[in-house]
Amino acid sequence: MLSGIFPVLPSLFTTDNQIDLDAQRRVIRFALDAGAQGIVFPGVASEYSHLTLPEREQLMALVAEEVGGKVPLVGGASAASAAEVIAAGSIAMKHGIRNLMIMAPQSLGPDVAAHRAFFDQVARGLVGAEIILQNAPVPTGAGLSAQAIIEVASEIPAITYVKEETLPSGPAITAIREAGIGHLKGVFGGGGARYIIDELDRGACGAMPAVELTDLHVSLWKAHAAGDHARARQLYRLSLPLLVSQAIYRMRLTKHVLSKRGIAQALHVRAALPEMDAFTLRDVDAMLGDLLSEFPAKA
Repeated sequence: MLSGIFPVLPSLFTTDNQIDLDAQRRVIRFALDAGAQGIVFPGVASEYSHLTLPEREQLMALVAEEVGGKVPLVGGASAASAAEVIAAGSIAMKHGIRNLMIMAPQSLGPDVAAHRAFFDQVARGLVGAEIILQNAPVPTGAGLSAQAIIEVASEIPAITYVKEETLPSGPAITAIREAGIGHLKGVFGGGGARYIIDELDRGACGAMPAVELTDLHVSLWKAHAAGDHARARQLYRLSLPLLVSQAIYRMRLTKHVLSKRGIAQALHVRAALPEMDAFTLRDVDAMLGDLLSEFPAKA
């Protein structure tokens, strides 16, 4: 069973918008050294919709090589159509990755029958894959209700996990877990780990946040699992200011924090995101200073 902290890796680019393989390796090694129980690539935090298929394949090969079987690897295979999902999933499976995270597409709206047909087609095209159904809110994903997720997952045996990111995520996690779907192994929390304590309290099997706070999130996960809820909440409070800003600036903040922590100097983003001006950077760096008192930057 997959469980624990599974950070989603960013895609790292040079200043001239090329893939930065050296920076990518450093971030993967940071996640592994921080104790991540698994790795996810590519996800929304990886700017997957801004990668060409050859870039996706190049990066997937690198991630698989660096992880080297040390921890489970979840291959992101989300795309607008089932055919594109099958193409992306096939790339991951070529590298021995069987756990594939696939988003319920926004284009299908709330139509349960359409989502059922979509995931059935994907499962038939990716034989042997275990699907993690990612339920992200509109406009990123379809933002399906818990009942809709239950109906789809119940009829597609290849769906063995759900990543629940609609708001509020907690009640949906409870409803999905209590539905008693025999082949469903667990429900992960999402939303950047902004609601991780509530999700873990409800029995989520883990979380899939962005990578820049992996050491903190692993410490939080371990404290919660050991019953040290006071420590878990202390770490949660330490993370929240940065995660609130991350909800706005997304990959810009992730890459800024990775840079400030001495992990990877690769700030370029392809996604259309708000710029972080001098006032924002000063505020973020003050928040990061609080975190670095417990989780120092790399030498």
